[in-house]
Amino acid sequence: QVRLVESGGGLVQAGGSLRLSCAASGRTISSYGMDWFRQAPGKEREWVAAINWSGGSSYYADSVKGRFTISRDNAKNTVALQMSSLKPEDTAVYFCAARSSSSYRVAYWGQGTQGTVSS
Repeated sequence: QVRLVESGGGLVQAGGSLRLSCAASGRTISSYGMDWFRQAPGKEREWVAAINWSGGSSYYADSVKGRFTISRDNAKNTVALQMSSLKPEDTAVYFCAARSSSSYRVAYWGQGTQGTVSS
């Protein structure tokens, strides 16, 4: 079992930055792809970014490309999402997720952290 705990959410003005962290415990996440998702009020959860097991490849939704950066530190069992040039539409609960490298399905979810961007 892998337990994922997000932190770093908060309130920021439009144009500002937030850095979200996801700490894993229970077992190493070094063999998992890691993703960030978000869910805004009244909307479905949407995929935001992903990074492969080694950190050598990363992928982004068009809505955040060029503004968000995903990274990981396998030695510390952590994943981060650096968010810059934030917009009010980025307001959401942000979730990290561990994706199986064999099935490519999300195997574990965190509980989420709220990020709010004021205009």
